Amino acid sequence: MKNFSEVTSFHLSAYHGMDDMKPLYFCIFLFIYMTIIAENVVIITVIYLEKSLHEPMYLLLCNLAANGLYGSTALLPAVLTNLLSHSYEISLPLCQTQIFAVHTYAVTEFTILAVMSYDRYMAICYPLLYHTIMSHRVVKLIVFTWLYPFLAFLVVLIFTLRLRFCERTIEKVYCMNYLLVKLSCDDISVVNIVGLLSVALYTLPQIFMIFYTYAHILKICITSFSQSKVKALRTCIPHLLALVNYSIGCFIEIAQSRFNIRHLPYQTKLFLSLYFLIFPPILNPAIYGLSIQLIRVRLFRLFSRNSRVGTEK
Repeated sequence: MKNFSEVTSFHLSAYHGMDDMKPLYFCIFLFIYMTIIAENVVIITVIYLEKSLHEPMYLLLCNLAANGLYGSTALLPAVLTNLLSHSYEISLPLCQTQIFAVHTYAVTEFTILAVMSYDRYMAICYPLLYHTIMSHRVVKLIVFTWLYPFLAFLVVLIFTLRLRFCERTIEKVYCMNYLLVKLSCDDISVVNIVGLLSVALYTLPQIFMIFYTYAHILKICITSFSQSKVKALRTCIPHLLALVNYSIGCFIEIAQSRFNIRHLPYQTKLFLSLYFLIFPPILNPAIYGLSIQLIRVRLFRLFSRNSRVGTEK
């Protein structure tokens, strides 16, 4: 009988496709990580420094940027470290930690986007009450967007922590809960049921919130064409772009995890597996920074002020 205690680490086999071009991949991932850090830190800094941006929508955007930093940091430093090594091994505790970070990032991202849709619903459908209601609720909503995913996924992870493993090869560049569970030699029927229930718990309330809010927003826009409604509606565009971008990434991740994609080229598989962890954090700041005039103006003023200070020195 196999000694289960021997399986204390896992082999991330997807790295073997990078063997011939490690320096190039290292430079690409380092550039991506630095870009994500720079973009999201700038957004957070601008919102923090400019008191006129201390409104619910921008505070939620600040949390979206913070979550982008959290998710990319759960992945990219580990990828860069593995590209500098030759073993492509990850210990069981580090694998479980990465699973927790990656999954909580994903659920938090979707939850923040759902709360942002509620914020737009309040701004467009109840403009006179918006500031009064949201100023009292925004802190509670922000706490909820972080606390709910962490507590919810912790329940799922507890089931995974109890498993014993017979195999140790993960066909990705990072750990995922579904792939780790598949390596177990225990009965995983209960874990699978819990996993399916958790997916419903993580997605259905947010989906309902998004469809409910945008259905009412659409109704208001059809029945009223006032200038204030049109102006508020424009603020939905970056949110919808961010939502579509993230949804595409999640769909790609679910599809490529559940179906056989061995026939696809290595670069395509790598791109698909990393989309939801890289593209939302790198595109969200650009989407909001370019789409919302108030942020563009504050960015210009901030950099202009720094430029003048530098010149005077």
